[in-house]
Amino acid sequence: MSGETDLQKLISSMSPQLKEGEYVFLTVQGSYGDYSELEPLASFREIEGLTLIVPADRAADAGWKDEPPFRMITLNVHSSLNAVGLTAAVSSKLAEDGISANVVAAFYHDHIFVQASLAERALESLKELSGMP
Repeated sequence: MSGETDLQKLISSMSPQLKEGEYVFLTVQGSYGDYSELEPLASFREIEGLTLIVPADRAADAGWKDEPPFRMITLNVHSSLNAVGLTAAVSSKLAEDGISANVVAAFYHDHIFVQASLAERALESLKELSGMP
């Protein structure tokens, strides 16, 4: 498995980037393929149902109009899935600023979904954590 594991290197080189667009979290019954028209960014199967992270406009077009919007911040460091502490450092920093962090770890990067209204503040908070100007 590749990727960085040193916590200090991960934090100092995470280079957070706020991505365009808004997303919503949905819980549905059925399988992933039943909702392909929503173009889910991610999914996770739980006992209660299938969670989908979906572009907000696609969800609204399909009738989900009251879901709170989130923005995605990608940490542009290739973190190892075995790295210890990055999620804790990021979520702790955001918690200090009153911002919830919904973290999705993918193979190369970590992605943090934050309330859309707090996204710019969250980005600045993460830049501060990493030492970026």
